[in-house]
Amino acid sequence: MKKRAGQNAPRGAGAARKILQQAAELPLVQIEKPVYGGAFLARVEGKAVFVPLTLPDEQVRLRVVEEKRGYATAEVEEIVVPAAERIAHRCRHFGACGGCQYQQTDYATQLAFKQAILRETLERGGVSVPQTFAVLAGEPWAYRNRIRVAFDAEGDAGYRGRRSHALIRIGECPIAAPLLVRAALAAGEIVRELPARLRPAEISFFCDAAETALLASVVTAGGGTRCFEEFARRFADRVPETTGIKLEADGGRGKTPRSVAQWGGTSLLYCAAGFDYRVGEGAFFQVNRWLVDPLVDCATGGHRGGVAWDLFAGVGLFARRLAASFENVIAVEAAAAATAALAQNLAGTGAKAVKALTVDFLRGARDEKRPDLIVVDPPRSGLGAETTALLGQIAAPSLVYVSCDAATLARDLQAMIAAGYGIENVTLADLFPQTFHLETVVQLRR
Repeated sequence: MKKRAGQNAPRGAGAARKILQQAAELPLVQIEKPVYGGAFLARVEGKAVFVPLTLPDEQVRLRVVEEKRGYATAEVEEIVVPAAERIAHRCRHFGACGGCQYQQTDYATQLAFKQAILRETLERGGVSVPQTFAVLAGEPWAYRNRIRVAFDAEGDAGYRGRRSHALIRIGECPIAAPLLVRAALAAGEIVRELPARLRPAEISFFCDAAETALLASVVTAGGGTRCFEEFARRFADRVPETTGIKLEADGGRGKTPRSVAQWGGTSLLYCAAGFDYRVGEGAFFQVNRWLVDPLVDCATGGHRGGVAWDLFAGVGLFARRLAASFENVIAVEAAAAATAALAQNLAGTGAKAVKALTVDFLRGARDEKRPDLIVVDPPRSGLGAETTALLGQIAAPSLVYVSCDAATLARDLQAMIAAGYGIENVTLADLFPQTFHLETVVQLRR
């Protein structure tokens, strides 16, 4: 059984023979294992080559597209011997779209990949891990509560491509909540009718778990203010779940978009972990609508006491639950998009919202009572040297690290272990099925 990877072959027997001859001249390699980032490892004359869209044990012919001193990247030209685990991908945009990397195999195999990658990454970072990981997983489709689309020259909505920043026009997205896909396609219908100079650069959509409320953020390069009210009204007619739409002006490379207009509300209520959270469109909130509740249980369950800190608190997903089992909770967040909602979500509890960078809060934490528990949920860049050093000095008896990047997690865990912490357990939380991304919850105790 052989499969072609790439564009359709030209018609004609002569063209077909030429393609087969060219493919036979390409190197035949054996795929070894998955690596973090979505590719798979092969070797050509001893050199590591990273190949997307393949599977371990497959024999493939590949075309090298980029050479570096220590490695190369390649694209598959032909799958000569497919793996037994290979299946037909569900989404017709898979391969061209850059959103998913693992749709070519079943979900059990994906979870095995991620466990192996997590273990290898932590051990390579000098962290000795438990013999087994707990795995938190759920429905692997229609899980995303947030997407962002851009628009092509014709005004159609799409995602960025896998091999470039070119736009891939979409007609479906099986990993997103259906409401989000419907919203993206409805926006495209309206955008196509606008003059090119007035079309938005991109739109972000966020919905609640039940798909009963939707927020949108329209980013424009300029000139879109004039027709924003008309766009918002027409969009809400097509998507009646719409709660609010924000118009933002793109400030250019490296600059945060500036809010210039608002239609409707600025937030929605998101029911999760037994509470209704006020969440704004730009505020961080966990993206997997099926696993928010079990993730909160995993990070906070079994902990109780006098004082708990929730650092990088967002809108208070963990802090709100901690307030039910601790006498005093301090939730620290700096992002303007989240701080107002954080204070509102903690109102009437024993929790206090603090608007500050985590590192600034820790620098001045000498006057605070030492917490019994600290929960940290940093961005992909992790905690960093100063934050881990300060946490080591505070020496809370228990610390829970919620991470979205295995490499920075390994770096930070090494520092926390040096400061006197030991790993009690590790949970792989698969918040991003069909993709290489993974979340990890690590319970640490002094």
